[in-house]
Amino acid sequence: MRPKWKRLASLSAGLALVGATAFLAAGCGGGGGGKTTTGNDSNLPQSIGKGEGALNLVAWEGYTEAQWVKPFEQQTGCTVHAKYAGSSDEMVTLMRSGGGGQYDMVSASGDASLRLIRGGDVQPVNTDLIPDWKNFIGVLQSPPHNTVDGKHYGISLQWGPNTLLYRTDKITPVPTSWGDIYDPKWNGRITIPDNPIQIADAAYYLSKTNSDLGIDDPYELNQEQFDAAVNLLKEQRPLIKQFWPFASDEIELFKRGDVWIGASWPYQTNILQADGAPVKDLVPSEGTTGWADTWMLSTKAKHPNCAYLWMKYISTPKVQAQQAISYGETPANKLACADMDKIEKGSCAKYHANAPTSYYDSIKFWKTPISDCGNGDTNCIDYTKWVTAWQEVKG
Repeated sequence: MRPKWKRLASLSAGLALVGATAFLAAGCGGGGGGKTTTGNDSNLPQSIGKGEGALNLVAWEGYTEAQWVKPFEQQTGCTVHAKYAGSSDEMVTLMRSGGGGQYDMVSASGDASLRLIRGGDVQPVNTDLIPDWKNFIGVLQSPPHNTVDGKHYGISLQWGPNTLLYRTDKITPVPTSWGDIYDPKWNGRITIPDNPIQIADAAYYLSKTNSDLGIDDPYELNQEQFDAAVNLLKEQRPLIKQFWPFASDEIELFKRGDVWIGASWPYQTNILQADGAPVKDLVPSEGTTGWADTWMLSTKAKHPNCAYLWMKYISTPKVQAQQAISYGETPANKLACADMDKIEKGSCAKYHANAPTSYYDSIKFWKTPISDCGNGDTNCIDYTKWVTAWQEVKG
């Protein structure tokens, strides 16, 4: 299993949020096809043509494993070439390098996808050509991190919640709130990710505990709301034992007993429990943030048919199940549960793939903070300022 810890590494402030221009790649088959589910129907491919023989991907390591890539290559004749990226920023840079035609697709997380859309680096796709799209959980059919003005800029893939992890031998009673990671009683025993997007977690907590701030979306913050979240993190700073950049770092901190409570992912919990560490995790009463990845199609893709074939294939229940278990995450396709349990008994429940709708609704998935507040105002704090503020928080 290759973990997702690299998605937090090397975050930078260089965010080219230029105007969105949706250039559509040509040559993706012609004729036929039903009504699309996206705007500008006539501009979208209506069928998938013959594969061009190759598919060049920018991906998180672990997203192109042989167990599902080899069958795809055999079925389609599209040979997969993957370039692994170490961070969302690197993914954005790679998709823009060389004129943008070097790579066909990218497995972008929510903190990168809007940057790619607004930069005109990716194009809308026709979800009618992806049969299993209709089997995705509702919140990942048209999520705000990859759907703009009714247009789908890619296909959701896998996701995971940010959880509250704690040592059962040290933390009593069982925690129920994110408030515990801001509580001085756990001074020196707390850990959180080293990531500017952590500001959203503080904002989300404040949205539930300080209604006067009027926070509706933790990624769309005006100056007052943003300052409140940053100040909460600055107050928390003396309590932090260590900011963790990699999941492996947090695992070691909990295993050694250096920390007792912190923000985490299900992946760390599963590894620690497998190693016999006395830990559990939960989604606190306030709800939580989370990450979700999307396969996005380059505006200058040279192999668009292979790209559509890949989206169609990677969305099927069996492949979704294989990747979920291999990587340690949750599939978007709600029909993947049975296949997960065939591969690894109990894995469907372990990765919350059979959770009720209320569980998904409690998760605010990552998206890139931009100045557009989504309500007609343009006074929200964009991600460049998040990066600067995060450095101030860490000191």
